[in-house]
Amino acid sequence: MGQLTVRNVDDRVIRALKRQAAEHGRSAEAEHREILRMALVDEDRTRASFIERTAALRDRFRSSVDSADVIRADRDRGRHT
Repeated sequence: MGQLTVRNVDDRVIRALKRQAAEHGRSAEAEHREILRMALVDEDRTRASFIERTAALRDRFRSSVDSADVIRADRDRGRHT
């Protein structure tokens, strides 16, 4: 296995990493490895999460107005003027 060195990491990020590691019962180094693995290697999980989030956004912003009806009404108004 290779090694990775990350320099110039913001102190807030380091504190958050240590806090999250403690919550998961891991060392900061083990937590860092898990975060990287989940973000970069566990592609199916990441893709599924992305698909779920986009579907939720789509549902949230879906309009109850049928644009074809609006266009048709606007077109019909133009015929009668």
